[in-house]
Amino acid sequence: MKTPINRNGFTLIELLVVVVIIGVLATIAIPKFSNTKQKAHMAAMKSDLRNLVTAEEAYFADNTTYTSAQAAMGHNSSTGVTLTIALAAGPPVGYNATTTHTGTAETCAIYIQAPVTAPAVNEGEPRCT
Repeated sequence: MKTPINRNGFTLIELLVVVVIIGVLATIAIPKFSNTKQKAHMAAMKSDLRNLVTAEEAYFADNTTYTSAQAAMGHNSSTGVTLTIALAAGPPVGYNATTTHTGTAETCAIYIQAPVTAPAVNEGEPRCT
């Protein structure tokens, strides 16, 4: 008498269906994750510009002038963000600033009593490309 064969497990077709479903889910999720990272980089750049305005105004209150030296005003940029400050020849005294991030090709800018720096449009409002 033959012993019955125990056939527990999955067939090749069932495994292929599961792999295809996982592949479809991955193709949907990966672009959404990439977009989330882009938004986070943009938020870091805008936040640094807002913090810069606060630091510049505090420096101005003490020294009646603006500065392009971040260390002098106690401002530190976020990781991966490069901040460039250009002082405006007064009067009135002012500045404009731009930020870039190593994780994106976008640029953000802000200006205070200075010539408009693209992509900024309204004074005191950070704007990104």
